[in-house]
Amino acid sequence: MDYPEMLENPEKAVQIATAGEALIDLIVQPDGRYEPCLGGAVFNLTRALARQGVNTLYLNPLSRDRFGRQLAAALVDDGVQLARSQPVTQSTSLAVVGLDDAGHPDYVFYRQDVADRAVTAGSLIESCRRTPALEMVCTGALALAPEDAGHYVPWLRAAHEAGSVVVVDANLRPSVMPDLGAYRRNVHAALQCADVVKVSDEDLENLEVPGADVFARARHLLDASGAGLLVLTLGRQGACLLTRDGRQWRAREAEPLAVMDTVGAGDCFLAGFMAALLARKGGAADTGALLALPDSAGRGLLAHAVASASLCVMRRGCVPPTRVEVQARVEQAPCVFD
Repeated sequence: MDYPEMLENPEKAVQIATAGEALIDLIVQPDGRYEPCLGGAVFNLTRALARQGVNTLYLNPLSRDRFGRQLAAALVDDGVQLARSQPVTQSTSLAVVGLDDAGHPDYVFYRQDVADRAVTAGSLIESCRRTPALEMVCTGALALAPEDAGHYVPWLRAAHEAGSVVVVDANLRPSVMPDLGAYRRNVHAALQCADVVKVSDEDLENLEVPGADVFARARHLLDASGAGLLVLTLGRQGACLLTRDGRQWRAREAEPLAVMDTVGAGDCFLAGFMAALLARKGGAADTGALLALPDSAGRGLLAHAVASASLCVMRRGCVPPTRVEVQARVEQAPCVFD
């Protein structure tokens, strides 16, 4: 049975296309059982974008197995359009997730011959070519594995050449990459295609970016990439937005949060940032606009992103907030800007 295809719906012109992993997180419970939860960084991001009112297209195929059907149903229920409505025979990716006392997850992945990796550069490019109103594309996390470089990097280059704003979330997973040198080189290659880079303080360490502190390392990475903007997440310390012309904004929550866990926090943060960036010009984003952010816009982008992440961490698992929820938090619990 095919999944519902909504590509031809003229009332839902796609704004953003996402590509990358969609998988099942098997989360270890206190009694030793494993609870299956829908997940994957790009899957979470895709749902989070749709919940914030962004018309989003997911490019990767999904499995015909039970887990694949659940992933497809969740995307469609949130309003995501599927570029590949035909399910594939490969099984769904799995991740075993443990949580430490602070709710921070660690992962072990099972991703050989799986559905979401059954892509080619040509299929990604063709899906985007069929979407003429496309304004942004985004990938990252496990899609940046070096063995998949031939699929995603050519697609990113093609999207950039076609005029879409390219967003890359470094979101490194070094524990599951056997060749860290090749992994780092491929991440840097993807960043050369980017207009917007999202990176965490931990990612900067894993990439071995030089610098006296986290902000100097972030500036170094931005200067070495092809991007106009870099957004840096700092966990409980908030986030920072840097521009290629040397400007910087830093935001954090005014009060400590009641954190349930941090699963999907970075994905919801990026979704909030991208949604706010699209909304800033009434749904239009372009590379020129990225280099001309006024101070109020930089603050607004960070505030929306931080609120999105905060709402996520106060819930168990990745339950992305809606646009209404995010806007309410921005107004009722404003960020502190340093």
